[in-house]
Amino acid sequence: MEQRKNVLVIGGAGFIGAHLCERLTKEANVICLDNFITSGENNINHLLRLPNFAFIKHDIVNPIDLEKIPDLQNFQLNVFGINEIYNLACPTSVKNFETLRDETVLANTVGLINSLNLAVKFKSKFMQFSSSVVYGEAPRNEFIKEDFRGKTDFLDVRACYDEGKRYAEAIVETYHKIFKLDTKVVRIFRTYGPRMLINDGQIIPDFIVNALENKDIVIYGTEEFQTSLCFVSDIVEGCLSVMNSNTNEPINLGSSDVYRIVDIVEKIIELTGSSSQIKFESNQIFLRELATPDISKAKELLGWFPIVTMEDGLQKTIDFTRAHKDLLTFSTNI
Repeated sequence: MEQRKNVLVIGGAGFIGAHLCERLTKEANVICLDNFITSGENNINHLLRLPNFAFIKHDIVNPIDLEKIPDLQNFQLNVFGINEIYNLACPTSVKNFETLRDETVLANTVGLINSLNLAVKFKSKFMQFSSSVVYGEAPRNEFIKEDFRGKTDFLDVRACYDEGKRYAEAIVETYHKIFKLDTKVVRIFRTYGPRMLINDGQIIPDFIVNALENKDIVIYGTEEFQTSLCFVSDIVEGCLSVMNSNTNEPINLGSSDVYRIVDIVEKIIELTGSSSQIKFESNQIFLRELATPDISKAKELLGWFPIVTMEDGLQKTIDFTRAHKDLLTFSTNI
């Protein structure tokens, strides 16, 4: 096998992780590690035939010795090591958030430490996938820069996720200073696109499925509920730009375009030719208005900005969901 750089993607069978793995296979040997707790096996099935892609089913909460895994022998980790590690491991199920709080805590603590220790062992570049939730409460209709310090509640019902992401950033920075690791932190804002699992409370895929089936579309919140949304391919390219950069500071990756959810639903109904009706219900715990990103830092340092329009992104997501909706499910029951 042609020797390329070896890359480890932890949580690589998830929505963003699968797209990242697919993109990385163009230039690297990719090891995808996932336990399928909130991801789908079908996300990566098309990659399994590639000689430079390997999948390991494993929970990173438990330590792992990659050099002893027979399926990775072709990667010659004992000689070439691992050049880059991308850590996306953390449950992100809206529907099952409350039942996965323990797993969320462990992923953001023990799993993170195990991931960082792999980076120390192999002297790898390390990227932590953080989230816009680290900003806590942010002023509505303001664009938030990376130095914003929002109001947070560490006893909130979402604290295992929100505070877990803040803790993770602190630990990554600590490893950067102690072990001189080349660490990267990307703060991901709301993202959408093909391969998002359905029936999980994620807004876009569930909206699309209900529209395709002419069912009522439920918006959890008021008519004024708004959000930014960035297409997944733009996020992936942003992550690669950050990994290849010289910066070790957190970087916002998302879209600065803000839409009312009701307007997005109306566009989905239009693009699908649906007869669905829109209804409103009370907010869900894991589904809230989030901060809107100021992406000037990414533009200035990386030359990165989103290029996929909302209409084009929705059409691509609709087309994929229509063709594959029977496969967009969890690999295991939670």
